[in-house]
Amino acid sequence: MLPGAPWPTAGRGALYHLSGVAPGYIGAFCLMTSDVLAVETRPAVPEDLPAIVALQALAFSPGRFARTAYRVREGAPDLSPYCRVAVQADRLIAAVRMTEVTIGGRPGALLLGPLAVTPELAGRGYARRLVAEVLDAARARGEALVLLVGDMVYYGRLGFIRVPPGQIRLPGPVDPARLLAVEIEAGALEKFRGMVAARS
Repeated sequence: MLPGAPWPTAGRGALYHLSGVAPGYIGAFCLMTSDVLAVETRPAVPEDLPAIVALQALAFSPGRFARTAYRVREGAPDLSPYCRVAVQADRLIAAVRMTEVTIGGRPGALLLGPLAVTPELAGRGYARRLVAEVLDAARARGEALVLLVGDMVYYGRLGFIRVPPGQIRLPGPVDPARLLAVEIEAGALEKFRGMVAARS
């Protein structure tokens, strides 16, 4: 099994292997406790919310609340069915929040973010894993498009592309080069035009 590959599990979560050395069988995983870090990823539940908020405060500046993407989330539920977390030994170490939105009144889109990882654990693949899982969930539930405001250098590796300038608008200023989307349904981006708003 390759490092970062999911461990087969039953139930709502997934365990994945984060060691630099991949054991050849599950028994090695159980024994190499000093070399292996097991992390469970699962849907977020209301009890996770205080830890998610604390993690976002640790990962981002207080000015995050003034960002345009936060304005979209005002009035939306704190957690949607797409929000996910990564937990290590009962400690929440990464989280992604997802908001169900309409674009120009059209449903079928999600707004991704914030995506936060405990700073000392950044760069270990937790964020990429959560993004992959929310995209899988969006596909399974019949969503068409996932939108975010972020860095093309990072999110481009995960399949996101720039939205054509002026096609999709947010309720506030956004650098057009940072408005990104990934199509869950082929050709979906062309179908979405107009203002982004949280689904009521």
